[in-house]
Amino acid sequence: MAVRRDAELAGAVQAATQGHGGEVSVAVLNEADGTSASYASGGGTYDTASIVKVDMLAALLLRAQDEGRTPTARERAYATAMIESSDNDATTALWNQLGRAEGLDAANERLGLTRTSGGDGPLWGLTQTTAADQLALLKQVFGVGDDALALSGESRTYVQGLMRNVVSDQAWGVSAAGDGGAALKNGWLPRSTTGLWVVNSVGQVTVDGRRYLVAVVSNGSVTKAAGVALVEDVAKAAAGVVSGA
Repeated sequence: MAVRRDAELAGAVQAATQGHGGEVSVAVLNEADGTSASYASGGGTYDTASIVKVDMLAALLLRAQDEGRTPTARERAYATAMIESSDNDATTALWNQLGRAEGLDAANERLGLTRTSGGDGPLWGLTQTTAADQLALLKQVFGVGDDALALSGESRTYVQGLMRNVVSDQAWGVSAAGDGGAALKNGWLPRSTTGLWVVNSVGQVTVDGRRYLVAVVSNGSVTKAAGVALVEDVAKAAAGVVSGA
């Protein structure tokens, strides 16, 4: 039976966030033995910013699977730009193609994301999610766990490949918890209403040959750099909790 270490994670997060501002939630899974943990603050629901792009790509691939086809050359070009360099124009094009929030929400019912809801109108970056839902998405993308997998092996390999090839200046975040070879997607967004930052990071990291899925979402940091530091410290703490070290 897989072990949960939520209490240990709560203590580790509280220690890791000393001196940081803002709120943070995290969910983590040790792929080898199923040990997992989650911690949520601030109600647990956060703006996705650009981490929604992995969810959107999963939705696009589900649609292609349903239609018995592979993504078109145009869709692949958009997907590459959206994941590897976080291109917003490509994302908007795919968001509209999916049918915006309605299309994303329909896909998420199949992917097992129960507390994620698409942003209003064109505002894909204001999709709401939780760390636990992002971990559920990562399990789908990386084919981990006992849950039914909606994405085919070919689709999973495709998403993973793009996440392993993000541009170097966007390779921060959960990668701080690993020792190289991370597959990830980050999101960052200054909120005009407060001037504070949303900073998120989700992905797979490897430590001493063992793989972990880590999802960290945050808001309320005074700068992007402060948000990155918060996310990285929490990711490292979370991986340590489920590693058994």
